[in-house]
Amino acid sequence: MTVLVNPTALSNHKARDFRMLIDGRWEAGAADPIERVAPSHGVVVSRFPTGSRSDAERAIAAARKAFDLGPWPRMTASERSAILLKAADLIAARAEELAFLDAIEAGKPITQVRGEIVGSVDIWRYAAALARDLHGESYNTLGDGTLGVVLREAIGVVSIITPWNFPFLIVGQKLPFALAAGCTTVVKPSELTSGSTLALGEILQEAGVPEGVVNIVTGTGPEVGAVMTSHPDVDMVSFTGSTGVGKLTMSNAAQTLKKVSLELGGKNPQIVFPDADLDAFIDAAVFGAYFNAGECCNAGSRLVLHKSIAADVVKRIAELSKNVKVGDPLDSSTQVGAIITPQHLEKISGYVAGARSSGARIAHGGEKLDLGMGQFMSPTILEAVTPDMAVAREEVFGPVLSVLTFETTAEAIRIANSIDYGLSAGVWSRDFDTCLTIGRSVRAGTVWMNTFMDGASELPFGGYKQSGLGRELGRHAVEDYTETKTLNMHIGKRTNWWMPRT
Repeated sequence: MTVLVNPTALSNHKARDFRMLIDGRWEAGAADPIERVAPSHGVVVSRFPTGSRSDAERAIAAARKAFDLGPWPRMTASERSAILLKAADLIAARAEELAFLDAIEAGKPITQVRGEIVGSVDIWRYAAALARDLHGESYNTLGDGTLGVVLREAIGVVSIITPWNFPFLIVGQKLPFALAAGCTTVVKPSELTSGSTLALGEILQEAGVPEGVVNIVTGTGPEVGAVMTSHPDVDMVSFTGSTGVGKLTMSNAAQTLKKVSLELGGKNPQIVFPDADLDAFIDAAVFGAYFNAGECCNAGSRLVLHKSIAADVVKRIAELSKNVKVGDPLDSSTQVGAIITPQHLEKISGYVAGARSSGARIAHGGEKLDLGMGQFMSPTILEAVTPDMAVAREEVFGPVLSVLTFETTAEAIRIANSIDYGLSAGVWSRDFDTCLTIGRSVRAGTVWMNTFMDGASELPFGGYKQSGLGRELGRHAVEDYTETKTLNMHIGKRTNWWMPRT
């Protein structure tokens, strides 16, 4: 049983028409717009321009011109920082509008998205602070005749491609740091959830970002994204999305040897020992599995439980799962919203069916939910899962929790590391030696200890293995968008003559 929050019909809602931003001008695009049907309500809520290859090329040209000739890379760090701080204030002022757009286009609970906007404001302010801390190095220890200086220069034009599951938050993990470094950008949000990113374009114009520095082109990956990842005038690509598309992005970028930053999929384990604070863990397990309807690369989708506690823990998680509120994302009490598309709902259901046919048992949920409109999935727990099952190895990207068991610490580590992903993990034990052993042995970019899915702007985020390349956030986030240049200066007369002097 699940607590249902039935959506209320959007009888008075008028679909919002958006334009894309190229070289400081808002354009409608030549083709028919992309109509976004709300996954929770089944009606058109937004229309986005269908960007073309030509639109992407013009946006790249605008960013190239703005970088090569424009004022942004030549401003002082304090000037760029002030603009980023103003942008943060404007985001905060329009927080409710931005939250509504992400909630209605992505099916995300409105209360959750409000928190994401608050987090985004903090990230923009953190990037503004880092802008003023970016610096090079000097070396005066190379001998009397040599002075070495290492510069950090903005890398150039950056293509930023973001997914549908955290539309505003993820663009905020990339764009402000690229801008802080002095880069110019072309941004492509998901064609499913472009609204809040286009609203961000308005905010950045108001904050004082010059023309051509931020261009936003909406459209599909094959039409727009392919140009952004392969065009010779792009110096770097920052992509968040599936591992499959990440590999394609890397292949496209390789043709011109662009720098690539990839934040990709995850199949993240929570490893639980018998001495853990189980009350705290049970709540974290439910949160980690069902947050954002499981459409989250960081989801705690694998529970790796010690055999001695597994039966009791699964029972307690199932009981708590009955109280999770699923439904209308615009209702402030909702905890799990809609699934992004009907096709994705079928994919999630297919994973559950496949697990059952392989011998897994459903401890809770397992079915699609009929709320009268939209597409929803019941929070689901699968027990008796083995490491070889697809549901234990592949990213389901839905509210589905797979339960595996272990007897020794070595076995838990082996299960955690046995898949292609390495984004994050969690460990629960009152013994800090145990926590540190797991933390140092599991190959993941983040390991939470006695908590799950906490974060801060100061902490780097990214993965091992096929979960990606590079890191976002943290004190080095701006440096990721730079190149280093060595200035090797000889002082005085030449001392090392190569040819004999006459």
